[in-house]
Amino acid sequence: MHQVSAQESLIDTVFIDNQFSKVSKTAKISNLNTDKILENSTSLSDLLRFQSNVYIKENGRGATSSPSFRGTTASQTAFVWNGININSIFLGQGDINNMNPLSYENVGIKFGGGSVIYGSGAIGGSIHLNNRLDYNKGFGGTIFTEYGSFETNNSLVKGKFSNENFSFNVNINHSQSKNDFEVPEKKFINRNGEYQNTSFNLGLGYKINPNNEFYWQSQHYDSDQHYPIFSENQTKTKYLVQTFRSLAGWKLHSGKFKNNLKLAYLEDNFQYFGDINKSKTSGGTGKQYIIKNDFDFLVSKNSTFNLITEYQYNEAEGFGSGIKTPKRNLGSFSLLYRNSQSEKFYWELGAKQDFVEGYKSPFLFSASAKYLVNSWYQSSINISRNFKAPTFNDLYWEPGGNRDLVPETSYQAEMSHYFSYHNFKLGITPYYIKMTDMIQWVPVTPAIWSPKNVKKVDFYGLETELSFNKNWNNHKVDAKISYSHTRSVDLETKKQLSYVPFHQINFNSSYQYKTIGLFFQALYNSKRYVDDSEINYLENYFVLNAGISFSPTKHLQLGFKINNLTDEVYQTVNYYFMPKRNYAVNLNLNF
Repeated sequence: MHQVSAQESLIDTVFIDNQFSKVSKTAKISNLNTDKILENSTSLSDLLRFQSNVYIKENGRGATSSPSFRGTTASQTAFVWNGININSIFLGQGDINNMNPLSYENVGIKFGGGSVIYGSGAIGGSIHLNNRLDYNKGFGGTIFTEYGSFETNNSLVKGKFSNENFSFNVNINHSQSKNDFEVPEKKFINRNGEYQNTSFNLGLGYKINPNNEFYWQSQHYDSDQHYPIFSENQTKTKYLVQTFRSLAGWKLHSGKFKNNLKLAYLEDNFQYFGDINKSKTSGGTGKQYIIKNDFDFLVSKNSTFNLITEYQYNEAEGFGSGIKTPKRNLGSFSLLYRNSQSEKFYWELGAKQDFVEGYKSPFLFSASAKYLVNSWYQSSINISRNFKAPTFNDLYWEPGGNRDLVPETSYQAEMSHYFSYHNFKLGITPYYIKMTDMIQWVPVTPAIWSPKNVKKVDFYGLETELSFNKNWNNHKVDAKISYSHTRSVDLETKKQLSYVPFHQINFNSSYQYKTIGLFFQALYNSKRYVDDSEINYLENYFVLNAGISFSPTKHLQLGFKINNLTDEVYQTVNYYFMPKRNYAVNLNLNF
């Protein structure tokens, strides 16, 4: 979905992240709503793999999984929950298989840098996990259940109520799988691959009057991931995660200004078991206390100043890693000016200064503009400087932590072109990212590794999207094909970084006729090198999914899906094969 249609989908939707609709005016954004989420409900990995240009590196189905935007790594991706950056303070990234897509009404995908607004890690792009509070909608609810191959279950129960002043939303979802598939051609059995996770989400909102709203969003998540082993004699391992997130806010609108104050508490607990029958091998607890204020002042009819201030206090306790009890204070000031001189032209400027205890932070900036040339063509441009801060692991791991690290910094430029003709829309976006001081763990002695600012990397490429949408009589057709060409070049070796496909193609289409619906998903990835030598690589692959749905009543839908229809043998990470052809049936009841 390109910029224009992304904006249209946000008009009637108010997210707790009030910046999300603003950045969509110039940035390239894809929005995946509830219907799209239910097409790939198994995991956030599946959702992003088949419905975006983000490359997903999954260490076996359901195991540790990370995204790659425009050739960058998971460390250069920001995960944003309702406007709050939730990247791990230990690793500086997120495991997308520990974020259940059924917990959210919308998953937003923003391409390109965004550190001025979303902070550390927003270099290649950001993934936005959005919840929503509606008003004046009455009672509503959803029951969704899916059963698939390998004893896979995905279930969701959601209830909501709202009147003019009050909004309530509760969501409980559970996923589990024995995950014991085989790939006979490669003599591969996914031993010890089982997983399960449960999430409880609660949202409350109350409007004292039209200009004052209080809200609260919370999430508790618990998961158990077993890591695949390659022979029956290997020791079985597992990874447990418990996450708690709580966000309280106050929105105030008075005359020429709007203010959104957020107070957040984030807690992440993890335990790694090198032997599932013994005590934990390592683990940690990370806590973040956050105060964030977003102040908008209307200078004139067409221009606003936006001041974003944030303070964080981070503390952690490690186990089995040498990390003891590190603490850190962080603060930032962002100032943005937005101007819409006419219906055809919009531009904005942004600047940010971070203050991070223990090291010097870079000055950041952003500039973007959009110009509507005529009824069938518009163009936008984005320029920014972004960064990724060293994490607790980088700084304090013993032995090897390096307290002299400086943040990774990058300069980014992109220019998008959007064309529309009748029911067709075409988007073309070339981009360039120049990164310096990339943090990499390198050997100091044969037994000790340490992180250092060593790499300089250029990322550049081209992304294109062509979509078709048409409704007539009882027919509805939606189709989109996306292509991306990606280069990710280490400036020292002049070679492509590992696990970056040169070419990627995504195709999604759906057809609805009265009570019958069909959808198709296709994904092609070219070869990917598995190390920096450009010698060993994974073969290209093509995967096709297809599904059919039937709605016997207005509120009930039955579905059947075939994943990997062509029975392709493929890997996203070396050694870990993905499932061959598999099936799922589902029931979706709305009331």
